[in-house]
Amino acid sequence: MANFFTDNPDLLFHLQHPLMKKIVALKERNFADKDQFDYAPLDFEDAMDSYEKVLEIVGEICGDIVAPNAEGVDAEGPKIVNNEVIYAKGTQENLDALVKAGLMGITLPRKYEGLNFPIVPYIMAADIVSRADAGFVNIWGLQDCAETINEFADDDQKSRFLPRISNGETAAMDLTEPDAGSDLQAVQLKATFNEKDGKWYLNGVKRFITNGDGHVSLVLARSEAGTSDGRGLSMFIYDRNEKAVTIRRIENKMGIKGSPTCELVFKDAPAELVGERKMGLIKYVMALMNGARLGIGAQSVGLSEAAYREAVSYADERKQFGKSIIEFPAVYEMVATMKAKLDASRTLLYETSRYVDVYKSYMHLAEERALTKEERADMKVYQRLADFFTPLLKGMTSEYCNQLAYDSLQIHGGSGFMKDYPIERIYRDARITTIYEGTTQLQVVAAIRGVTTGAYLNRIREFEAMPLQPELHSFRRTLIGMTEEYEKAVKQVVDVKDNEYLDFHARRLVEMAGHIIMGYLLLLDTERNETFRTSTEIYIRMGRSENKARAEYISNFTIDDLGFFKPNA
Repeated sequence: MANFFTDNPDLLFHLQHPLMKKIVALKERNFADKDQFDYAPLDFEDAMDSYEKVLEIVGEICGDIVAPNAEGVDAEGPKIVNNEVIYAKGTQENLDALVKAGLMGITLPRKYEGLNFPIVPYIMAADIVSRADAGFVNIWGLQDCAETINEFADDDQKSRFLPRISNGETAAMDLTEPDAGSDLQAVQLKATFNEKDGKWYLNGVKRFITNGDGHVSLVLARSEAGTSDGRGLSMFIYDRNEKAVTIRRIENKMGIKGSPTCELVFKDAPAELVGERKMGLIKYVMALMNGARLGIGAQSVGLSEAAYREAVSYADERKQFGKSIIEFPAVYEMVATMKAKLDASRTLLYETSRYVDVYKSYMHLAEERALTKEERADMKVYQRLADFFTPLLKGMTSEYCNQLAYDSLQIHGGSGFMKDYPIERIYRDARITTIYEGTTQLQVVAAIRGVTTGAYLNRIREFEAMPLQPELHSFRRTLIGMTEEYEKAVKQVVDVKDNEYLDFHARRLVEMAGHIIMGYLLLLDTERNETFRTSTEIYIRMGRSENKARAEYISNFTIDDLGFFKPNA
């Protein structure tokens, strides 16, 4: 029997990070639930044991059910029957298994029948599910929407909708429209309040909605007549039981084919306002999207793990010229670099997840009592880190995911181009990760603030000051040199004092910061566990080379050169 948690010791390593003591203490409120719920932990060790046992269950279901179903789901896909999405047979089997195991409300409070787990083990479960079938994680993982309801809905809404999700109902976030993709300020789906019955009604079209026929949907709609920007948008809950939405079609996609991506028509669909009017995009969608981007980071890492394992397996088995192809330098270099990028992606994923865990735990704690001055300051630090690291995570891991899928297929040669091997599906599934929930280019727009405000540099300096074993100091010296080069490049760009010039170089600067940060995170992993040393050395060497190329490009570029790239210049 396969188990996608126990067969990967790197997962347990990240689960046991020292910061988990703080996270568990904040999440469990001195383990106050133990007197009310028999499954609540008694202490830190008991909580960690619970996380590990649940992840073992996730790993077993993924190894024995989800992964074996993936090829069949990809071939069959979902369909519409009587205005209802019917999942592929394998998808329904996957969902039934996870629901039966009680894995649909992992992060929700126990009073809403959830497990009250922190973000880290939930993201780890998403990492595992994504390795098994990246399309399926888009159905199971949309319980993220429940987190938004838990954060911003009123107590009555929470009590009605959250237990349903904990008990197996699915969710969706209905944001995108035919004329409003990345530019959500352009959303036009209309929300009208009926004074007679005191209800809101939705009218319009949503497009590219993942799991669009979910039982509970969060819908972004224009509630303020006469507005045309984000200040006129509010967030609503739509309950599928109202049966007021028509599923116009399921999109025929390149990959993640088991996940139904729908076009929806709302016609006088009753809905409930979440939180305050006019805050839909400004506050609630931003929180929802950050959670989704963390989820895409997990999906990207899971896909990278799958691609890497397929590459190693094939390269070991495939014989050419009398030996396994992994013995050829051109191949073993590819495989080693893939592993380094995978390890770097995963360490950034869980570092970011820990930041989110701490600040969200403080946020929920603040609903119960006033935070102390020290707690408010700590919350602000972690919220700032989460805000800056989330777009960096989504951008870097999704790009690496595509690179690993590409290289794995290349190692397979002509066989990889055939549907006989899983890498053909993995390659197609990976492509969407740099596109949805904000393209890489949009992540750069968000992340460049971390460059210009010095947020990334400040964190790099903190990493730089952390104690290391003497034998690891040479890696730190290399990273210090990369940091000096990065600082110089940032100054060269910022000193021009031209926003278009900054935007032009933004991706180069963000990726330079990413290589340094991920290098330090791998180095700190190596401080805890020597098994990461090879990946650390390879990644820092690669990052130094990549950064030198970017720095040289910037140093030899002037603002006058921009005209060369402009259309019709």
